[in-house]
Amino acid sequence: MSLYIPKNYRNLLGGAEQTEKAIKAVKDMFQENLSAQLALLRVTAPMMVLSGQGLNDDLNGVERPVKFPVKTLGDAPAEVVHSLAKWKRLKLAELGVQPGRGIYTDMNALRPDEDLDNLHSIYVDQWDWEKVMLPEQRTLEYLKKTVRRIYEAVKVTENKLYVEFPQITPALPEDIFFIHAEELRQRYPSFTPKERENAIVKEHGAVFVIGIGGKLADGTLHDGRAADYDDWSTPGPDGLPGLNGDILLWNPVLGSAFEISSMGIRVSPESLRRQLEERGEQHKASLYFHRLLLDGKLPQTIGGGIGQSRLCMFLLRKAHIGEIQSAIWPQEMRQACREAGIELA
Repeated sequence: MSLYIPKNYRNLLGGAEQTEKAIKAVKDMFQENLSAQLALLRVTAPMMVLSGQGLNDDLNGVERPVKFPVKTLGDAPAEVVHSLAKWKRLKLAELGVQPGRGIYTDMNALRPDEDLDNLHSIYVDQWDWEKVMLPEQRTLEYLKKTVRRIYEAVKVTENKLYVEFPQITPALPEDIFFIHAEELRQRYPSFTPKERENAIVKEHGAVFVIGIGGKLADGTLHDGRAADYDDWSTPGPDGLPGLNGDILLWNPVLGSAFEISSMGIRVSPESLRRQLEERGEQHKASLYFHRLLLDGKLPQTIGGGIGQSRLCMFLLRKAHIGEIQSAIWPQEMRQACREAGIELA
C-alpha cells in the first residue's frame, strides 16, 4: 500500500453533502467549458468492446483487461475498456465529423492492475474526447494550441467554482509551460522521471510534458505509452520526437506534480507502422482497427482523456481520490485515512 497523508489536512468543504454538491458543480461546469473550447458534441460510449479487434486501449501494454464471455454471441470474449482512445476515432468516421469538430463522452473503465494510492483507483472515470483535424495540422504548434484551450477550460472552471465555494481559492497560473521530456531529462539528469516532473511543475505550476512514449537520448522512456494511438515518434520542428504529452498541475495538498490528462495527435498510417515496428508489435497490423487506419479509412484526429475524479480532487483540494469516487480500498488504507480526517467513499 502506498499512501501519503498531508500534514494537518482539512476538508475545506466540510461535510459529505457539500463535497457532493461541489463534485457535481465541477463536472457540469468543466464539460460545458471543454465542449465550448474544442467544439465537441457529447456522445454515448460503451463500457466494453469485443476482444481481438484492437479497439481497447493497451495503456502501457502490460495491464490486463477485465474479460467475460457474451452468451448470445456464442460466448465470444468481451472486455471492459481501459479507455476509448481508438473507439472514438471509429465513431468520428461513422458520424462523418468534419475537421475542426469532435466528440466527448463519459468514459468509465476498470483497471484492476493499478497500484492503489492517493491518485490511483481500480475505477477510472474520464472525459474522453477526440477531434478531427486536417493532415497539415499534424504539428507541435497545433498540439500546443489545443493544450492551451483545455487549460483555459480548467482555469474557467476553477474561477467559477470560487464564486460558488469561496473557500476554494484559485491557484492556477495564468499560462501553461511547455517542455519536451528530453529537455527535462537534460535539465535534471540525475532525477527519475517523476522527480523531474515534480521539479518542473513546482517551478511553473502548470506544465505540458511533450513526447511521452518515445525513447529519449539515453535510450530510456519518460513514461510508457501504447504504440497504436498517440504519435510519439514523429519529429517536431525542433527535431525532438513526439506529438503527444501529459498535462501536469502542481497539487498544493499533496505537494507534488499531478497529472490530469494524457493526450496527443493520433498516429497516422506511417507513424503507426513505425511505432509498431519499434515495439515489436507488427502482428497488430492485422487487427480490425489497425487495418482500417492503415487503409486510410479513419480521419486524422487529436484526442485524449481528462480524469473526472482527478480534476475534482485537484479543484476541491482533496488528499485522496477516494474522497471523490466510491471504489475498493485496502482496509489499512481506509483506517489510516480515517484517522487523518480523510473520509473515503
